[in-house]
This record gives sequence, structure tokens and C-alpha cells, in this order.
Amino acid sequence: MTRTQVHHFHAMGTDVEIIVVGGTGRAAIEAQERVDHLERLWSRFLDDSELSRLNAAAPAPVMVSSITFELVQRALEAWRRTDGRFDPTVLSALEAAGYDRTFEDVAPDVARDVEPARPAPGCEGIELDPVVRAVRLPPGVRLDLGGIGKGFAADLVAMELRAAGAAGACVNLGGDLRVSGEPPDGAPAWVVAVDDPAGAGKLGNLVLAEGGVATSTRVRRAWRRGGRALHHLLDPESGAPAARGLASVTVLAAEACWAEVLAKAAFVGGAADGARVIRDHGATGLLVHDDGLVDELDGLRAFRPVV
Repeated sequence: MTRTQVHHFHAMGTDVEIIVVGGTGRAAIEAQERVDHLERLWSRFLDDSELSRLNAAAPAPVMVSSITFELVQRALEAWRRTDGRFDPTVLSALEAAGYDRTFEDVAPDVARDVEPARPAPGCEGIELDPVVRAVRLPPGVRLDLGGIGKGFAADLVAMELRAAGAAGACVNLGGDLRVSGEPPDGAPAWVVAVDDPAGAGKLGNLVLAEGGVATSTRVRRAWRRGGRALHHLLDPESGAPAARGLASVTVLAAEACWAEVLAKAAFVGGAADGARVIRDHGATGLLVHDDGLVDELDGLRAFRPVV
């Protein structure tokens, strides 16, 4: 039987699990090193990250690495394709809501109220120069790539593991994950659990041979300010936490990056709009309402275990 490595660590503000089927003896450790490197490039909490340098330099152009340039390109594409429901320019609004440091350091309950909500400025004026890999942000625009970076990292690392000789790989960054190739122990497919946002165990399992899964929920990163419950999934139009009747959205797509984007866009849009956004982009998933009602989209049954 092919050897399987399972490795756990903390990065990008979340718990990470790497599963490698086959490959070299250091494959899982090298995958961690790659995730750590990507965090150093993209974290808004590190002053010397490429993202922080880019945000601080606006409106001057900044040359970035090829992988950061690709991530910014994907973020802008996601903004366009979701009609702004996914918006990487929400950083000022996040900070105004109290998420101005790593989540571990965000005080869970503070009597003082937050600043007024700040609508996201949008990506219209952001300029990319692919020849020199330069990004120029307009005045007053700063990026937060946390809503797409974990999925993109999962895709990148999983594909790098396969290219390096692994028969199969699963890279799971806090529920945003990519699976590819042979599952462990000769199983016919990878099994992914979907958590109940109410905390009552799990809603069930999904099985897939290849692709990405991501969940957006208001319960994982939540805090209180001035007696008000807040969370990190902001409505770009208002800058306030999205509140359209959903507790969580889980999406299955070809890539974890795109699953993450669609889950956030659907959460912001609400049940009917969110279901349409997911379907229109060739994905499937499930939406959990605040009252516990679960909407399963067309195509999801194909990813349910055969009983």
C-alpha cells in the first residue's frame, strides 16, 4: 500500500492539514514550508509582506513576485465575475469593524462601538502591468487577499505536490481545501465533512475525486462591539457584516480558489442570489439558513456518499 503522510500545523490564521499519498519522505514538510512562504508574501498583518508593501505604497506602482501578481489578477477577475459580491478592497471596512489585527488578538467583546461602516471602493481603478509584474492601487484603496488566498494556496500546494511525484494530495487550510489524485488507503474518493454552523456536529460528507471545497460562515470569525454581533464576511456595498439570512455556504468547484470566492459571494448575496451565482459559474454546493434550513443545489447529489 502506498505510504501516506498526514501533517498538521498553523498558518494563515487557521489550522492546516496536509495529506500526501506517495511522494518523497519530506513532501508534507516541504508543503508546510511553501504555505509559510505564501503567508509571508500575502499576510496583511506582516509589515514586510508584499501585500503590506503594496497597500502602503498606493498610489505608486509596486513590483511583486509572479505568484502574488497572479493572486491579485485572480482577485480582480473574481470581483468582475461576481459583480462585486466578492471584493478584495474591503480592508478598511474590516479594520473599522474591529478586525485590525490577527484574529487570535481580536478582543471577543468590547463595550466601545465600532466606527461607522465603510463601503468598499471596488477594484475599478486598480492597474496591472504584466510585463514588469507591477500593481498600482488608487489612493484610498487597499487590498485584503484573505478571501481568496487560502483557496489559491491550497490549489498551488496540492498541484506542486502532484508535480513532485505524489500520487495524491489534500491541502486543507481551515476548511478551504483542494484534493487531487489518489486518496489514502486505496479509497475510491476523498471524503470531506461539512460542519453544521450551529455546532451540532456535521451536516454530512461529500465525496470527490478531484477539485476544491470551501465554506464561508459567520460563526468562525465573530466578535462583539458595543453590544453588536459582528463577523468578517462584509457586504461590500455597505461595509457592514452581511446579514441576508445565511449561516454558512459550502461550494464545490474545480479549484479551491474559485470555491472560496463563490462561497463568499453567495453568502453576501443571500440564498436566492447566492444559489444563482454558484450555478452560473458551473459549481454546486449547499446553503444553510439562519434557522437551520439547508438548500442543496443541483448537482450536489453526485458528491454524496452512496448508501
